[in-house]
Amino acid sequence: MTAALICGAGFGLALAALIYGLFPPKPTLAEAMSALSTNSAPAPILGADDEGWLARAGAPLGVFLAGLGLPGTRVRKDLMVLERSVPAYLAEKAMLGVLGLSAPLVLAGLLQAAGMPLGWMLSVWVSLAFAAAAFIAPDYGLRAEAAARREEFTHALSAFLDLVTISLTAGGGIEAALKEASLVGDGWAFVALRKALATAEISRVAPWTTLAQLGAELDVPALGELATSLALAGSEGAKVRASLAAKAGTLRAAGLAKAEGYANAATERMSLPLMVMAMGFLIMIGYPAMAHVMSGL
Repeated sequence: MTAALICGAGFGLALAALIYGLFPPKPTLAEAMSALSTNSAPAPILGADDEGWLARAGAPLGVFLAGLGLPGTRVRKDLMVLERSVPAYLAEKAMLGVLGLSAPLVLAGLLQAAGMPLGWMLSVWVSLAFAAAAFIAPDYGLRAEAAARREEFTHALSAFLDLVTISLTAGGGIEAALKEASLVGDGWAFVALRKALATAEISRVAPWTTLAQLGAELDVPALGELATSLALAGSEGAKVRASLAAKAGTLRAAGLAKAEGYANAATERMSLPLMVMAMGFLIMIGYPAMAHVMSGL
């Protein structure tokens, strides 16, 4: 009886969340006007993606998780890099946790109806384990995706520094060189750099200030170091062209070293299948002779 009640509650919760996600209620006019008139925090330099049905279904639970102080600073920076919104991510995590909690309970209920009970204690522990795994799993995928995108940003930054150096060699100023270099590329990294420089121009602040802010938001140390070099050149008149050229060379060398490391790791991973294939070839050759010897004995 207890197992049936737990399974029914879990199934009902998952079904209600699914219906809420597929058919979300429309906000009232008062809520829409209140959202427009509310003074919110400044929007980040990068945008956010569209919300899916998981985010809509888990929106109430996402608000609850946000009230608990989730996510942490590291996850927020990863979301900033991937241009994903924090509420949508929390809602997806909450919904995945609910699905992980309810799926084993539904399976236990089906087995109970088929005459093969698992026991309510086992069902509860399996459901809790699935819920915890489903709730934590997105963090690892998010971390890997953010690391790959930061590496992509670092590669783009080295090309950006080369363009800035060329503009400075032609006799342009620092701000003009930064703006001209940011207009060349069309990838997401160059778009972020253009937005940062445009924000500096509109706010009437130094461009290295917004570049430092972008580096802190994305957790890209190379961009923070670039902002520091530009600040020294702007305030103390330091020679920045040689410094930027050296920085670009350092970033390229680091990128080549990482690429070689990935290639070596891929080569090592390929050695295991080759060894297995060689052992299979030896077994295929030696088996007839071994079978003939054994049959003779």
